Amino acid sequence: MLVEDNRDILDANIQTLTRDGFTVVTATSLKEARARLRASVPDVIVMDVLLPDGNGREFLREIREYCHAPVLFLTAECRSEERIKGLMAGGIDYITKPYDINEFRIRIKNFLSLIRSAKLPVSSLIVGSLKLDMVAQQAFLCYGDMCLSPKEFALLHLFVKNEDRVLSTDYLYEKAWGQVMFGDDYPVKKTVSRLRSKLDESEFLISTHRGAGYCFYRA
Repeated sequence: MLVEDNRDILDANIQTLTRDGFTVVTATSLKEARARLRASVPDVIVMDVLLPDGNGREFLREIREYCHAPVLFLTAECRSEERIKGLMAGGIDYITKPYDINEFRIRIKNFLSLIRSAKLPVSSLIVGSLKLDMVAQQAFLCYGDMCLSPKEFALLHLFVKNEDRVLSTDYLYEKAWGQVMFGDDYPVKKTVSRLRSKLDESEFLISTHRGAGYCFYRA
């Protein structure tokens, strides 16, 4: 799926990818992109950042609720801080205009090859303003590094994957500490307490269910 409002660039990319045997769908605005995604989810999305009706980075955060296709940003924005914003928003790569069309087509082919061979790892989890970088083992809240310890990150990862579910203390300890919990649950309580402090004033909460465990949810 190509989301691009420059007709010349769009036509060139369509021709290149079609010659390589790919099925291409297009959108020249975010409104059109939403309609396309309601019909089907593509294997890869190539998205401009500055579009007539909005910003591609914000759009990516919006669609991550239901679409997990890898996104490659293709844009004239070349400053490093803009590229970082794109990656923080969940993009897996960033190509600046003008670009080499052969490099572009090779990157697309590589992405699709990895996906089809089921070797593309999940590099990040995004929930609202919270992003977990699974490679660097870092969590970011509203673009700020939460500075989590390894155990804090492990617990937050479990919570994000199980949003709105009550997880027992035994389960959390076994998954985060890698062993069965015998006796005192203090390590889990202490780590959850630190997480709550670092999530303070965000939309995320961790509630205690006495005798059952903890639940991570958005207010």
